[in-house]
Amino acid sequence: MTRHNPMVRVHHMLDHSREAVEMTRGRTRADLDRDRLLNLALVRLVEVIGEAASRVPEEFRSRHPQVPWRQTVGMRNRLIHGYDTVNFDILWTIIQEDLPPLIEQLEAIVREGS
Repeated sequence: MTRHNPMVRVHHMLDHSREAVEMTRGRTRADLDRDRLLNLALVRLVEVIGEAASRVPEEFRSRHPQVPWRQTVGMRNRLIHGYDTVNFDILWTIIQEDLPPLIEQLEAIVREGS
């Protein structure tokens, strides 16, 4: 697979989503405030998920409308451009509530192979 293959981006999104969810396993929202390395790592993982989504061609996105492409890219943009005002409550909610369904959607795309 070449790096221009959209499946490479899907795998990046999937891997980083899984890692973010795994990093929060057994943790609490308060850990984000106490653990600087945790919050930096989670912000970066979520940024990469959005950046990878932004590099998926529109034609591929339209074949997989179940994935919230626009919101995923928007999340990355808010983190990058609002680096000084990251709301950790929202970040935590994204990881706990939005990433698990995204993982399922991406896994389905990988299984289907398109």
